[in-house]
Amino acid sequence: MRRFLHCFLFLISTHRLLAQNQPVGEPPRVGYQIFVRSFADSNGDGIGDINGITAKLDYLQQIGADVLWLTPVSPSPSYHKYDVTDYRGIDPEFGTMADFKRLLTEAHRRKMKVLFDFVINHSSSQHPWFKAAVADRQSPYRNWYVWMSQRAIDSMGVAYRERTADSWELRPWHTPRGESASPDAEKYYGLFWGGMPDLNMDNQSLRRELYDIGRFWLTEVGVDGFRLDAAKHIYPQWDVAKNHQFWQEFRQALQTVKPDVLLLGEVWDTADKVAPYFKGLPANFHFDACFALQNMAKTGRDSSLVSKLLADYAAYGKENPAFVSATMVNNHDQNRIGSIVGGDPNRMRVAASLLLTLPGQPWIYYGEELGMLGTKPDELIREPFLWTTRATDTARTRWQTPRFSTDSTVAPLSQQQTDPKSLYNHYRKLIALRRQTPALAQVLNPNLQPSSIRQDGVLAFVRPHASGDVLVVHNLGNVPSTVTLPTAERRFRNMLFTSEATATLQKDQLTLPPYSVVVLRK
Repeated sequence: MRRFLHCFLFLISTHRLLAQNQPVGEPPRVGYQIFVRSFADSNGDGIGDINGITAKLDYLQQIGADVLWLTPVSPSPSYHKYDVTDYRGIDPEFGTMADFKRLLTEAHRRKMKVLFDFVINHSSSQHPWFKAAVADRQSPYRNWYVWMSQRAIDSMGVAYRERTADSWELRPWHTPRGESASPDAEKYYGLFWGGMPDLNMDNQSLRRELYDIGRFWLTEVGVDGFRLDAAKHIYPQWDVAKNHQFWQEFRQALQTVKPDVLLLGEVWDTADKVAPYFKGLPANFHFDACFALQNMAKTGRDSSLVSKLLADYAAYGKENPAFVSATMVNNHDQNRIGSIVGGDPNRMRVAASLLLTLPGQPWIYYGEELGMLGTKPDELIREPFLWTTRATDTARTRWQTPRFSTDSTVAPLSQQQTDPKSLYNHYRKLIALRRQTPALAQVLNPNLQPSSIRQDGVLAFVRPHASGDVLVVHNLGNVPSTVTLPTAERRFRNMLFTSEATATLQKDQLTLPPYSVVVLRK
């Protein structure tokens, strides 16, 4: 009987896991990330806001985005809003809850989805929870954060940490302002800095509150899902294995009110470390692919990309067969691709061509389609979007003076829209091609096969599909390239798309101009 019971429970748990990982619907095909403060100003105060985004939805629809990720809009003392003081509110700098609901209504009317940036690794040190925790050790909120004496910290050997790409904080333990730093005094854990104390996910009351907050945004406000900030840091480094169970529980809690909730994780790590997160988070950013694309656009050399992607997909699929690989060439925490490639518009085109012809769910960082520039510090990779010339641009934000993306270095949108050869129109054409071609549009079960083409400076791959396979060939370099199609690729006889009109296909000879991409079909 006991053995039967164990088998029964195993089957039930397996059934639940399989059911949880079944896709509820086709995921969005092309995403667009908006750094809210920098995107569009609607009231002339120089700060990007929610109504500014609403006013630009037609533009976002025109370029081909069907899901938007907005950086945090909740009340916060910082310019970037990643340290929240009220998880159910809207920061007055950006507008009101009524403004936000109108944005959602207008986006949904255009069949666009919206992701809310949910920051639950930490709160602000100005949050009422943390203030109560500091003011009274007996407060129920004290255990909503991670506390430890210096003696305990030293005994565990966790006083210091190595710098990582997503956090440069080397000393993550902080003494509350006004308290002593004696060996027995408690310090709080703040992975990113003292103003962002980490939340203690072992506290069940906190968990229930966070799940309730998530359900609030889904049901009472109407967002379509969440981008989950710092998803690999939900627990401190010594308890990191607990992260995976947390995200599974988080997903289950939200699916009770919205079965098709979109969840997109930020797990800034190598693919093998990202893979287990797909058990709870159906979509995760593919950082390994991001850095490979950056390097290829910069150097003009293939670095065995296809084989690396196939290995990553195999690892992801073991954890969740319905995984979504969210691809990008940069985001709000990275140097802009335009600066990575030295401001070369041709190499920016290569980056766009790679992003939008490879499998996955591509994400475009606002202004990437214009060729905006920027290197760290962070404020300089988050400069104002250039809508039209400075003198006439009423929507351009002014919260900071740009150093990289100015009218003298980047052509504003209004100019690029009328230039058929502009980077903007390159993005728009590629997105349209992707959306109209089933083999390129597939997101679930990434369809990718290696090509027999092996040539320096050329990347080729096949995107197989029941409606018809396509062969994609990129010339990554600065000189023309002639490719003789191998026997396996000679079935692709027709040119579906080329980024340069001078590309030719004569018998088995494919000639590609520098920095171009060609898509062939049968």
